[in-house]
Amino acid sequence: MNDALCKVLKRLHYPLEVMLTCVRWYVAYPLSLRHIEELMHERGVFVDHTTVHRWTLKILPVLAAAFRRRKRPVGKSWRMDETYVLVGGQWKYLYRAVDAMVPPSTSC
Repeated sequence: MNDALCKVLKRLHYPLEVMLTCVRWYVAYPLSLRHIEELMHERGVFVDHTTVHRWTLKILPVLAAAFRRRKRPVGKSWRMDETYVLVGGQWKYLYRAVDAMVPPSTSC
């Protein structure tokens, strides 16, 4: 991921921390690009909303590919496990999804 990210970030003049913060806010929260621009202005970083948009278009595909490679496989078979447990003298309902074990892949 580091090599691919370095190629994407080539010739970009802002610190990596600022760019990744803007992209993370845009993806993680329901904020517009202009909201992110205002939030960065409040923190003393002057960046235009179109610049944040360009960063998003460049960085997100690289991050998505890196996360997809590291994603653990999920089995097709799963079940719901439900029970009651005694917590602090009160009975609480506990449920969880239990997945079938999938052996880890050998590819990188």
